[in-house]
Parts: sequence; C-alpha cells; structure tokens
Amino acid sequence: MNDKAKYSTDHPIDAIIPWVDGSDPSLTEKRNRFLGRNDPGSRSSGAHATRFASVNEIRYCVLSIMRFAPFIRNIFIITDGQDPGLDQDIRKYFPGWEERFRIVDHTEIFEGHEAALPTFNSISIGHMSWRIKGLADHFVYFNDDTFLIREMKPQDWFIDGKPVLRGHWIPAPYPRLAWNSLRRLVHRKLLGHPGYEPRASFHLGQWNSAALAGYRRRYFTVAHTPHTANRRVLEEYWKDHAPVMEQNIAFHFRDPSQFTFIALSHHLQLRAGNRHIEKPALAYLQPHGRAADYLDKKLALCESDRSIKFLCVQSLDQCPEADQQKVLQWLGQRLGL
Repeated sequence: MNDKAKYSTDHPIDAIIPWVDGSDPSLTEKRNRFLGRNDPGSRSSGAHATRFASVNEIRYCVLSIMRFAPFIRNIFIITDGQDPGLDQDIRKYFPGWEERFRIVDHTEIFEGHEAALPTFNSISIGHMSWRIKGLADHFVYFNDDTFLIREMKPQDWFIDGKPVLRGHWIPAPYPRLAWNSLRRLVHRKLLGHPGYEPRASFHLGQWNSAALAGYRRRYFTVAHTPHTANRRVLEEYWKDHAPVMEQNIAFHFRDPSQFTFIALSHHLQLRAGNRHIEKPALAYLQPHGRAADYLDKKLALCESDRSIKFLCVQSLDQCPEADQQKVLQWLGQRLGL
C-alpha cells in the first residue's frame, strides 16, 4: 500500500501530532507530583485523567495521514519520553514511510525553556511545536483523536503559500467573560474558594488569541479539524513577543488565561490579508452517553457525505468497549487495513 508515496519538494508540508499515553505509570506519577500546586490549572478540568487517556487512536490518526495525504513530507509525534509503537504498522501498511516518521521529545521543542517542563498542557505544547528541528514552513497540526477519512490534496491545506483557514466569524464573548468574572467573585469571596478559576475553555482560548492580535468585536472560531500554520510567522511572533509567549507556556496544566497558538496563527493570517477560508468539512463525534444508534448514524453520515474530510472522536476512552471497537474497526476498514 503506497509502496512509493510521493510528496512535493517545492513546498513541503509536514504533519505534527502531540500524543500522550495516559496509562503510563511513570507519566501518571510525574503528573501527580504537580497536582494541587500553585498552578491554577492543576485544580481544573485541565488535569482531568481523560485528557491524557487513549485507546490507541494515534495509530489510526497516523495511518490516515499516510493513506489519504501521501504528499505529506514528514510526520512528527510530540511526546514526553514515550513511543506509540507504530513502527511495525508503518512497515506493514506503508513501507517507505519509516524515514518520514519521527518521535520528538518535549525536551527538543522546549530547549532553552526548560523551566516550563514537565508540562501536561496541550496549549503550551502546541505553542512550542513550531520549534521541531527540520520542520517545514508549512505544517498541519493534528490532535490524536482527529482522522482523515478521504483523499486530500495539498491545496486543501495551503493555497499560494498561505494556510487554508477552516472556521467562521462569531461575536466576541463578552457575556461569557462577564459571567466568568461573576463566578470567580462569588467563589472566592462568598464560598471560600480562594483559588477558584473557571474551566479553561476552547472558545475563550481562541478569543484570547484574537484579542492579542488586535480584534475587539469578533473572532474567527475553528472546530476540531487538522489546523494549518506557517512556521516562519510563528517564529517571528515569538521573537517580537517573547515575554507574552513565555508567560503563556508557564502553566503545567491548561489555564483559562491562556491563548491557543492555532487561533493566534489564524488571526495573524487574517490580519495579513489571508482570505482562504473554508468550511470545517468535519464530522464531530462525542459518543459517550449517547443513544444506542448514535454511532451508527454518525458513521453512516461519514460514508454518505463526500464533503466530510475529517473525523474527530472525543473521549472514546469513556465509552463501552463495544463502541470503542465499532469506531476503530470502522476506521480500519476506511483505511483499508
């Protein structure tokens, strides 16, 4: 399968996937040493065990890239001293990809910023991902629960050297910010919870990024798709805003004050005039606690709707084993494994 996968050398595109094996006892012990410290995120949902759990989704994420985006030059897996053990699968299904697949340790991307380690914070890891040695200027950032389910073309991700931005504009979340301020006041002053912080929010992280880029009335929100970025743009922003970036990666766990690097990248692109905006082309599954036919309907939709290019399945580890196997077997069939 894909005996000699081809990729563009003129404008190479790399893929990045941060990954953690939450069942690793050494990682659990390391994480527990930081729980309850002064880091506010250690007392929030950012430290919840499900954020680090997996049922080997990384296998299907990686193989889906090899199957549906053979033009990708390299795939980098960012880990904390771990190995997803995919070598055998790669040799079996996609021979020739071995030299294009590399595991990157946190110590590589945090070189010179070791005070932020260890980190259990996907926001911080994302902010440092552009520092992978040898990373292409054009790269696509995946979460390990996101998969390709149809053939991709380079122009699905980059047009004229600019990232394709998948999302839409929505109003600034001032009501949510006011509500969070009220909750913080009530918990800290009236309920005796001096360290209380609202939950770190996917949308507020995006808004924090938009505000940093100078937006005041609206922001460009994204879904759980693979995200495109330009390495040079992020590197230049780091150089010009080092104190802000240092502060953002200092949290060992997710914190509501943080901004996300993908949202920052997108808003910098928009400020610079990038108008390559597309729909998410995503099927989003949250199967835990759903009706008995939920998965069947969602997977049938993925089969029938050819506009869907990406699939995200969140918190699969919390589902019954039968549902886990249904999703993974469907992915395996889709990839021709």
